[in-house]
Amino acid sequence: MPSHPHRYLLIAALCALLSAVLFLPGLGGGFLLDDQPTITENPAVQVATLDAQRLMGAAYGFTSGGGSRALPMLSFALDHWRAGLDAAAFKATNIVIHAVTTLALAGFLRLLLTLAGWPDKRAGYAAIALATAWAIHPLQVSSVLYIVQRMQTLGTLFLVLALMAYLKMRQAQIAGQRSRQFGVLAGLCWALALASKEDSILLPAYTLALEWTVLRFRAARPGLARTIRTLYWISGALGLAVFLLYVLPRHWSWAAYPGRDFSTPERLLTQCRVLAMYLGQILWPLPSRLPFYYDNLQPSRGLLQPWTTLPALLLMLGLLALAWRLRHRRPLFALGLLLFFAGHAVASNVIGLELAFEHRNHFPLIGAVLAAGDLLIMAASRLKLRPHHLALATAGVLLTLGSATALRARAWGSPIGFLEYETRIAPTSVRAWNSLCVEWYKSGGGARADNPNLDKAIASCTRAAKLDMKSVSSHTNLITYKTLRGNITDTDWRIYLNRLDKLPERSENGMSIWILIQNFQSGVALDENYLLEAIAIANTRYSYSAIMDASLGYFVLGHARQPNRAYPYFAQAILKAKDPSFTSGLISDLNREGKAELASRLQTLAAKEQISGQGSGQ
Repeated sequence: MPSHPHRYLLIAALCALLSAVLFLPGLGGGFLLDDQPTITENPAVQVATLDAQRLMGAAYGFTSGGGSRALPMLSFALDHWRAGLDAAAFKATNIVIHAVTTLALAGFLRLLLTLAGWPDKRAGYAAIALATAWAIHPLQVSSVLYIVQRMQTLGTLFLVLALMAYLKMRQAQIAGQRSRQFGVLAGLCWALALASKEDSILLPAYTLALEWTVLRFRAARPGLARTIRTLYWISGALGLAVFLLYVLPRHWSWAAYPGRDFSTPERLLTQCRVLAMYLGQILWPLPSRLPFYYDNLQPSRGLLQPWTTLPALLLMLGLLALAWRLRHRRPLFALGLLLFFAGHAVASNVIGLELAFEHRNHFPLIGAVLAAGDLLIMAASRLKLRPHHLALATAGVLLTLGSATALRARAWGSPIGFLEYETRIAPTSVRAWNSLCVEWYKSGGGARADNPNLDKAIASCTRAAKLDMKSVSSHTNLITYKTLRGNITDTDWRIYLNRLDKLPERSENGMSIWILIQNFQSGVALDENYLLEAIAIANTRYSYSAIMDASLGYFVLGHARQPNRAYPYFAQAILKAKDPSFTSGLISDLNREGKAELASRLQTLAAKEQISGQGSGQ
């Protein structure tokens, strides 16, 4: 490996570019899942001009996070400004970010290996090989081609840059040189990582792993070395206190989390299996082992339910113990394991997130690749392989990873092709079948009686409905699609109504009536009596906002022969709002619509509940 920095940078950039090329077959895929509320249904990022006000609104337009993740949100706005809602343009930006991250990772790993005592030439070769292995691993396909995961990939980019600046700072301190500028740079990169995704808060855990293994708290001045140790002790104690006194009480739940079917203890047990699954996918990334949808993953209900829970727990504890024991003898292996586990410290903890997602491995995969690479070096040493044999073995691994990634990226090349691929490798995933159902419906033109894909959509939703025993999403789609096709039956409606009435109160079940209402208002000739019955059932089981209750009232008022059937919804809206201005506006509107009797009843209710005077606002 040429030692000249410019030549090294050129070779690393070439490898990053070649890695990015593997993802190009996936450009034709569309928007998925969270892409829709974040981008296609979010007017904040759909900017037409680059004025400061619009860009600021876009940066803080992440509705799911209360305004966080400003940097990726701003980048979505810029993509929309240059290309509109063209998914390929958004994916192209993701690929560029991935290539830049690969280049940055090569620089970080080269510096790390140098600090670990490797000769410069050998460190250069290994750094580029490891960075390339990370970049072309098949697990990266979903992180790069799932547009909204730019939040994760940008976070990783700035974390890698922060870690590289940290290593430069510590290298200078070990040599007794000026280091403050690198500390400032590390802090700036960390701030940018935090502006991309919240789990970037784990940077101190990553730097602590570096200290425990490669750096060992060294410094030219003994006083500085003691200060570094003391600062880590203090920050570690503070971090533990925050977790125990704030995070744990806030998120721990002995019962099931809202909207989930597992409790905190069950989630923690399940995460042992999930982490073992991730390691298996990293080490043996067959396409059949890499489904995008994990909704069919069953929670662990105990140490032996399923039986794999206990072995997975013992494996995780054993790997952590091994990393600690080998932190001096095999520092790179130990560091890799510690980075892997630290990288999952948020997503595999007590917060009630979904159980598994591939993109959560985006940063932890760096640690896994580092540990695997160190094992390969150790095996080559013990087998006394010559350098060219090791090079051939490395090339074989990279060729295998790259081929698998190219094939998987190709499957992402069209919305229908991607979902058909996913239903083949995850045939019990309700989400995959339901997504395929909706995509067939959309690709055929949507709410049209002559939609050529209705039969395929109905077949996919029927499969999802048979698998799905906990929600009404698939049945909601079937009601609409069969109505369009003209063969809807009373049995279809009764199945839907029975599930709506009897299934656990999940938010997606409560929102199903709004999907039916929207379809009805779009011209789908849904049975009005059954629809009103569904609204009545949902109203007794789910709590909606005052505005939503009023919307139900208006809908019922416009489509029921008895106006009094709308009264309970308007009454609920008034009682929930407890806002005189909201109440007076509602009553005035009903009077203007000629519903004086209904307005009078609501006026009497408001007076009885003393909803008068200056309101607090809605």
